[in-house]
Parts: sequence; structure tokens; C-alpha cells
Amino acid sequence: MVARQRRLRILAETATLALEKALRDTARDVEEVLEMVLPADGGHEARLFDSMRYATLGGGKRFRPFLVVQSAALFSVSRSSALRVAAAVELVHCYSLVHDDLPAMDDDDLRRGQPTVHKQFDEATAILAGDALLTLAFEVLADPRTHENGSVRAELVAALSKAAGAHGMVGGQMLDLAAETIELDMGGITRLQRLKTGALIAFSCEAGAILGRASTEPREALRGYAHDLGLTFQIADDLLDVEGTIEETGKAVGKDADAGKATFVSILGVERAREQARLLANQAVEHLAIFDDTADPLREAANFVVERKS
Repeated sequence: MVARQRRLRILAETATLALEKALRDTARDVEEVLEMVLPADGGHEARLFDSMRYATLGGGKRFRPFLVVQSAALFSVSRSSALRVAAAVELVHCYSLVHDDLPAMDDDDLRRGQPTVHKQFDEATAILAGDALLTLAFEVLADPRTHENGSVRAELVAALSKAAGAHGMVGGQMLDLAAETIELDMGGITRLQRLKTGALIAFSCEAGAILGRASTEPREALRGYAHDLGLTFQIADDLLDVEGTIEETGKAVGKDADAGKATFVSILGVERAREQARLLANQAVEHLAIFDDTADPLREAANFVVERKS
């Protein structure tokens, strides 16, 4: 029994190290693509370009790009194509953070351990930087270097538009603002987070299937995985807002409670929320049963989301 437990512990530690390396490799590679696609020089526009780069480069876990790259690997998609889509997703994610941090939204002064864009530059520049990052994402997707097939590029553009727009991330942000004045039940919170956080995670997982022109069954499996992973991610986020520190998270904590917002943790309590996150992570892994060990990084990612500290 002791020997078996030791073997299991060693296997778990090995898998964790492999995941950490895969995350680092993806972060490094997508950073190179972002460096290439982000504008660097410009006369009177230089302040805008500087703010775009400030918002995007040199920080973050690059978790969504990791999901793109790993989902693409399931269908033997070229890494260069996957990384361009991963960069587009990260541009959208960073734009959303810039706008979320504005005084009219969450009014945050700190992001990734640094002053937020509107603090480092100014509010007008932050708004324009977010706008520019969002539109640049679609420029990247529409470029033939992302995929040689125009219908694949069009499907990527359509899917990311939906995930990022009024029926996805932006709609979720509107619900999040409303949550400051209305009381949401568990169903309302789940819908809010499915849109605000889950929609972009879902696109990140399905993007590989789009690039690989996969059939219905694997797409459905990835959608199921992404649904449960997105909720797991948000519960972990809620737990960090209660238990985390500024040093760990790189941003302010305790803001949901201060604003009187209902969250998974405020309704379930810390222990039940952590149990629910673990249950959802296990469910996410079950959706990947149709894939071989190429999907192991995605399986490990579900455990990583539950245990993350930032």
C-alpha cells in the first residue's frame, strides 16, 4: 500500500512538472507572436502602441492560449497556426482586463502586480488600447498565415466574435455590473460566469477543433470539458478573492464582498465551493475520455485550475 501511494505521488508530481513546463513553453511562444503582431513604432500614435504593449506583454499565465495550443494538438494542427489563434485569444483577454479595470467598471489600480493601464497612462488611452487590442485580434485571425483555408478563418472569426460579444464575455460583464444592485441566485451566478469567464475559455478549447476541421463528437467533448473547466476556474477565482493575497494574485482581493456581490463562495461557503470546484474539474476530465494521452495536458489543466494561487 505504501509503495503504491508513493508511485501515485511520483506520477502526480511528474504530471504537474510536465504541465508547468507546457504552460511556460506556451507563454514563451505566444509572447513571441504577440511581440510580432503588436504595433511598436508610430509618431503621435506612439502612446497608444506603448499602452497596448504594456497591457499585453510580459505577464499573465497565458492559460487561454495554452488551451488553444493543447486543443489544436489533439488534431495535429501546426503549432504556428495554433499560436496565432492563441495570440488572438490573449489579445481579447487583455483588452477585457484593460476595460474591466476602468473606474466605470471594477475601478482597479493593480493588475498582474503593476499599475493598471488607466493608472499607468490615462483613462482615454486605456479605452483606446482596449479597442485596438480587440480589433487586432480579428486582424490576426483573418490573416492567411493563421490558416490557409478561408472558411476556417471565417469560422474562427465568427466563433470568437460570439464568445467575446453581447452573448458572451461582454454580456457577462453587464450581468456582473448588475449584480451590484440585484441579488443573483445560484442559477444567475452560473449564467453570469458562463458568459463572462466561460465563453472565452470555451472558444479557446474549441479553436483547436475548428483549426483541425474536427467532426461533431470531439467538438462536443471539448465543449463539455470547457463548460465544466470555466465554472471551475471561476469558483477558484472566487476562492482567491476570499483567501488570496495581493502578493499572490497581483490584484486587489476582497472586492466582491466589499461590493456586496453574490458569488459561488458567498452562497456555498468556502468548503462547499472548493468541493464543487473539485467535482467540476473531475467532470471536465471525464469529457476527454474519447481522446488518447495527447489530451493529458488538458486533463492536468483541470487539476491546475483547482489548485492555482493566482
